[in-house]
Amino acid sequence: MDEVRPTSGAQAHGLVQLFPPGLQAIYGECRRLYPEQANPLQVTAIVKYWLGGPDPLDYISMYRNVGCPAQDVQEHWHYVSFGLSDLYGDNRVHEFTGPDGPSGFGFELTFRLKREVGETAPPTWPAELMQGLARYVFQSENTFCSGDHVSWHSPLDNSESRIQHMLLTEDPQMQPIQTPFGTVSFLQIVGVCTEELQAAQQWNGQGILELMRGVRVAGGPWLITDMRRGETIFEIDPQLQQERVDQGIETEGSNLSGVSAKCVWDDLSRPPEDEEDSRSICIGSQPRRLSDKDTEQIRETLRKGLEFNSKAALPPINSQKQSHERPQSRKDSLESESSAAIVPHELVRTRQLESVHLKFNQESGTLLPLCLRGRLLHGRHFTYKSINGDTAITFVSTGVEGAFATEEHPYAAHGPWLQILLTEEFVEQMQLPKEYSWPEKKLKISVLPDSVFDNPLQ
Repeated sequence: MDEVRPTSGAQAHGLVQLFPPGLQAIYGECRRLYPEQANPLQVTAIVKYWLGGPDPLDYISMYRNVGCPAQDVQEHWHYVSFGLSDLYGDNRVHEFTGPDGPSGFGFELTFRLKREVGETAPPTWPAELMQGLARYVFQSENTFCSGDHVSWHSPLDNSESRIQHMLLTEDPQMQPIQTPFGTVSFLQIVGVCTEELQAAQQWNGQGILELMRGVRVAGGPWLITDMRRGETIFEIDPQLQQERVDQGIETEGSNLSGVSAKCVWDDLSRPPEDEEDSRSICIGSQPRRLSDKDTEQIRETLRKGLEFNSKAALPPINSQKQSHERPQSRKDSLESESSAAIVPHELVRTRQLESVHLKFNQESGTLLPLCLRGRLLHGRHFTYKSINGDTAITFVSTGVEGAFATEEHPYAAHGPWLQILLTEEFVEQMQLPKEYSWPEKKLKISVLPDSVFDNPLQ
């Protein structure tokens, strides 16, 4: 990437008709907010993505925002991306689908960074951060939504900062726009500490963002990221954890219905040499893959698990819904790239298992209490979708409709997708994370180092 300045304001207005319509639409929204900054500093991809370059975002514009003293909003730098939406409409990056749906992925990213005293130019590291998120979206085709969290596990600016993860929310100033190529909304990146990320996972992202809006140093009304913030919102106001987060988990549960994870499962009820339907780590042969209908069901598991006021339900395994009814160019959740149907859906039978061994890496293992307390005890479900293959593990409660695991047969597999039904009584006995083996229930769970999943041959 390189820093450039766009054509001067007067020239730009004279050449407006030459700008690609999608690009011009975003510029128009930026000019509405910053009419005096027609010539913002800009980071641009040296080699455009559609010419083989590594950076999906064509541009990131950087504006100086004076804040809003009336709302106690401090001065900051405002970053806006160009490229997740369709800028050109000629299929060079995004498939043109008309003006009625989303443009490209349907959103652009923004970021608000506190301006330090004496700072005369915006730091450029947020541009690389936004490019990193854009690469994930383009490679996985998973879109972001308001309330989503991003586990980054590193200071966003490569310093010693505690701000090492991100939440996403609607930008407080930029309004959704209509372009000739579809609609575009603006999702703002908000830097958070590890404890705040974990609280968002245990409860929900929107709830934590609302708490941060009430704490000026944690973001304030416009959720401005301060990389020098040394305290979490719970250290600043200890009552927030007990009075808001813990109470929210108790009454509402978690709205996180699934995650990408490092996980595998073994069928302990059959001899190790019988690998026809087992989903142990598969070495030396092509593993059975999920059919399109199975993948669709997993997507629905994650997508529909956010509804608090309706009974949790999985789409029926024999649903006649055809995959062509959903656009194939974009994904709404954690769909695997290798989910092509090698084995026809109708030929993959659902099997009841007597004993299973679940294996998770440490980060995935820390979400087990969330799965149990925040989801199953509230009559919901939770899915781990493997990032290393087509394996999926869904925990369901007794009240989840459409599950193929039952109280009589609580462990059931459909190809590489395993469902585990845990009754409320059993969840109360599990005492996570102190114990991971329940011999009387023939269930074993292991939390293993990442290396086990990264190097399955070892």
